[in-house]
Amino acid sequence: MALKMSQLIGMDVYTDKADFVGKVYDVIIDLQKGEAARLTLEPIRAASKEDAKRIFKEKTIMYKSVKAVEKIIIVSSQPVAEEPEEPVEAAPKKALPYSARYRRHF
Repeated sequence: MALKMSQLIGMDVYTDKADFVGKVYDVIIDLQKGEAARLTLEPIRAASKEDAKRIFKEKTIMYKSVKAVEKIIIVSSQPVAEEPEEPVEAAPKKALPYSARYRRHF
């Protein structure tokens, strides 16, 4: 059965051990991979970057830990290892023109 992402919003989330986790507030999508990345359990409102990171880790669930979605969402009670963030490569340095590379320094 296929679901739209918008249908996940408001669903109850339980662990596979029947513990209530919360309700889905929003779905975070990884646009580069084209897939759901996380489910948020409350709005992410933060005053600082560190506060946003803390809320992001504490109040979201990785979508990889979702085991089943029907009328409720069941997630794994075991923590799923997060993928390490891919390092952002710096833009390649622009090569100097030929005349600048071989200029004599007196």
